[in-house]
Amino acid sequence: MWGENSIGSRMNGCYFMHRPVQRKYDTNPYSIAHRHPKWKKCLGGIVLFQKKEVIYSETIGVCIVDDIVKLADNKKDTYNYYLLRSVFDKTKKAYIPVENHTVQLRSLITLQEALTLQDEEHYDEKSEQEKGEVLYVTERAQESRTHQP
Repeated sequence: MWGENSIGSRMNGCYFMHRPVQRKYDTNPYSIAHRHPKWKKCLGGIVLFQKKEVIYSETIGVCIVDDIVKLADNKKDTYNYYLLRSVFDKTKKAYIPVENHTVQLRSLITLQEALTLQDEEHYDEKSEQEKGEVLYVTERAQESRTHQP
C-alpha cells in the first residue's frame, strides 16, 4: 500500500507522478524546467500534477486532471491513476497510471511558445492535439486580457 512518503502517495494535497525533473543544464526550450516554474519538486526530483490542473496529454491533447483514482489489476493490487478529461470534447477521458506511464504528460506551453509555434512554416502539419494546445493557450491569454480592469 502507499506509505505516507512513498512515491505515488499524496503530500500537501498533491499526487506524485514518476517522472524526473529536467535539470538546469537542459537547453531544450520545451523541457519541464524551462517551461513550468510552478511545478514543485517532491521526493528527490519527482514532479506531480494536482487535481483540476490543465495539462497536455499526447493522446487526448489539452485536458484537465479530473481526479486521481485507485484501480485494481487482476491480482487485486491497487494503483493510482490520473483521470484525464479533454477540455474540448467532454466525452473523451483517459486513465493514465501515476507511476510508470508511457504516455507523455506535461504542462501546457507558454503563450510565447504558442505564438512561436503558430508562426512556424510547418504549423499546418502539426497534430490536432498540438494545434488544440496552441488554440487553448492563446484563447486563455486573450480572455485574461479582456477581463483585466
